[in-house]
Amino acid sequence: MVADPKVDTVHVNSATVRFAGDSGDGMQLTGMRFTDTAAMIGNDIATLPDFPAEIRAPAGTVAGVSGFQVNFADNEIYTPGDKVDALIAMNPAAFKANIKDVRAGGIVVVNEDEFNKVNLKKAGYGTENPLDDETFNARYKLYKVPLTRLNKEELATTGMGTKDIDRCKNMFALGVVYYLYDRPLDVTIRYLEDYFGNKKKLPEVAEANVRALKAGYNFGDTAELFPVRFHIAKAAIDDGTYRRITGNEAMATGLVAASTLAAKDLIYCSYPITPASDILHYLAAMKNFGVKTFQAEDEIAAVCAAIGVGYSGQLGVTGTSGPGLALKSEAIGLAVVTELPLVVVDVQRGGPSTGLPTKTEQSDLLQAMFGRNGDCPVIVFAPQSPSDCFDIALEAVRATFEIMTPVIILSDGYVANGAEPWKIPDVDSLEKIPVKHAQQGENGDTFLPYARNENLARPWAVPGTPGLQHRVGGIEKENGTGNVNYAPENHQLMTNIRRAKIERLADRLPPLKVLGEETGDVLVLGWGGTYGAIATAVANCQARGEKVSSAHLRYLNPFPKNLKQVLGNFKKVLIPELNNGQLRMLIRDRFLVDARGLNKVQGQPFLIEEIEEAIDLMLTDTWGDRIFYQPHEHHVKLEDQDLENRAVGSAH
Repeated sequence: MVADPKVDTVHVNSATVRFAGDSGDGMQLTGMRFTDTAAMIGNDIATLPDFPAEIRAPAGTVAGVSGFQVNFADNEIYTPGDKVDALIAMNPAAFKANIKDVRAGGIVVVNEDEFNKVNLKKAGYGTENPLDDETFNARYKLYKVPLTRLNKEELATTGMGTKDIDRCKNMFALGVVYYLYDRPLDVTIRYLEDYFGNKKKLPEVAEANVRALKAGYNFGDTAELFPVRFHIAKAAIDDGTYRRITGNEAMATGLVAASTLAAKDLIYCSYPITPASDILHYLAAMKNFGVKTFQAEDEIAAVCAAIGVGYSGQLGVTGTSGPGLALKSEAIGLAVVTELPLVVVDVQRGGPSTGLPTKTEQSDLLQAMFGRNGDCPVIVFAPQSPSDCFDIALEAVRATFEIMTPVIILSDGYVANGAEPWKIPDVDSLEKIPVKHAQQGENGDTFLPYARNENLARPWAVPGTPGLQHRVGGIEKENGTGNVNYAPENHQLMTNIRRAKIERLADRLPPLKVLGEETGDVLVLGWGGTYGAIATAVANCQARGEKVSSAHLRYLNPFPKNLKQVLGNFKKVLIPELNNGQLRMLIRDRFLVDARGLNKVQGQPFLIEEIEEAIDLMLTDTWGDRIFYQPHEHHVKLEDQDLENRAVGSAH
C-alpha cells in the first residue's frame, strides 16, 4: 500500500486519538488494536478506556456511548492526553458526548450514515443535524465518511448477514485512522487471524474484518479526503523487551510472580465486581503456574476463604471494589486480630453505593485506613500507574508475610483499565520473598503462637504441624500464649502492638522521592492514579522556571519516614485527589501542614491543565477560599457567588 505522494506527511511528537461509538460498536477492541500497533512501532503509550455501566446501554443514546482514548508519542508520556487531536465518532451520540474534548483545529471523522433522524433524536439533537452547523465546521476539521455504506459494499460478497457485516465497520474506521497516522496494518491483521482462527467456524469472520480494515486504509489513501497525514517516530526508550499491559493484567502477573518468589500457592478468592473482575479472569487462565481461583457466592465468603488460605500456610488474596471492601470489613478485622497474612486488592470506582461502576475515583482511602470496628490498622499501598501494579503486588505480598497482617492495595479504575508499555523484568533479578514457618521446639518446649520477632510479627504456624496446636478466633488474644484474654491491660498492649508493627514497617520502606528541587515554593503531593497528570503538570511548570516539585505516595499506611521532612521543605503544599480531600485530611491531621486540595469527583482523571492552573493559583496567592469545579471547564475563583446546584470542593 503506497500513499498518495501528493499528500503531505507531517511529523509530530505525539497525538491523542479517541474512538467513540455505541457500546456495541467495538470501540474498546478498536482502541486496543490501535494501542498494540503503536506499542509495536515503539511509541510510548497511555490509554483511557471509558464505557457505560450497563452491559447493553440504550443504543444510540449518549448514556450508551463507549470510548477509548490513546495518547502515543515519540517521547515519554504519563497520561492519555488532555485534548483530543482526532475523534472518530460512529454515531450522533458519540459526537455529542465527545466533541467538546477535541482541541480547536482537531480532526473529527464521523460516520455520516448514522446521522439520520432516528439517531439524531436518540442523541437529543432533535431535527437539527450538527454536521450542518457552521460552528463545528469552523472550529474543527470535520470529515464525513459513509462508513456503514462503504463497509457493506466491501463485504457484500462475503455471504455474511447484514448484522455481522455491520459488526466489521469498526475495523473499517480503524483502517482510516491507520492511514491518517501512517500506521502499518500487519499487527492488527495477525491479531484478527489468530483470534478468530482459534475459534471454530470463524475464519470467515477474520477474513471479513481484515477486508474491512484494508478497505478503510485504502479509502483514506484514495479518496483524497485528507489533505495531510501524520507520522510519529519511535520513542527513545531503554533497551529491553516490552509489552502493553493494563493495571489489572500487571496486578495479576505481580501476584503470580510474588507467589513464585515466596514458593507459595496463590489462591485468589473473589466475587465479580467492576472494575476488579478482570484480575479474576486473568488469574483463572494461569493454572499452569499453580494458581487456583475461587469465585465465591458473595464478598464475605471470598475474603473468609482468602483468610483460610493464609491460615493454611499459603498466599490468600481477594479482590473487589469499594462496595465489596465495605462488606469484607469485619472479616479483615478477623485477619488483623488473628494476625494472618492477607492481600486485599481494591480497584476503586465512583461511589457511594453502586455509584459509577465503570468510572474512576479515589474515594476509598479513609475506608481502607479506618473502615473496620475497633482500632484495627492495616497496611495500605497504592500503585501509581498500570505497570506499577506489578511492583506493588510484590511489595504487598512481601509485607503481609513479613509482619503477618493484612495489606490493602488501593488501585483505581483509571490505573486498572489503562495501559502503558511495561519493560518485562529479568526474572533472576527479582528478589526472593522469604517465608518462615514455626517448627516444634524451636523456641522451647511450649509453643507461643503470639510470641514476637524483631518485626513484632507472630510465628506462622501451619495447621497440622506437631506441637503447634493453638487457639484462633476473633476474641482478643493474650500476648504470647494466644489464650482468650479480657484484661484491660492486655487489650491495650495488643492494640499497641498491632499498630506498632505497621509503624515499624516504615523503617524498611524506601524514602519518598521528590521530582525536582527538594525545596521550593510549591510541592504537589499525590497518590494513586494521579501520578501521570501531576508529573506532567509539574514538569511543565519547571520548564517555565517555577519552583515547583512533586512527590507521589505509594505507601499510605505507614507513610514514608521522610514525609514530614519533605513537606517542611516547601512553602505550600497542593494535594490533587479524585475525592473530596481524604489524603489532605490525613496530612493535615498527622503533620499540621496547611495543605490545599484540588478535588474532582466526576468519574474522570485529572487533566494536566487543571493541575497547572491550581499550581498557578498557589504561586500567585489567588487561590481564595474555594475552588469551583465545572466539568470540562477551568477552575475559577469564587467570591460571593451563589453556590446552589454547583459542585464545590473546599480548599480549606
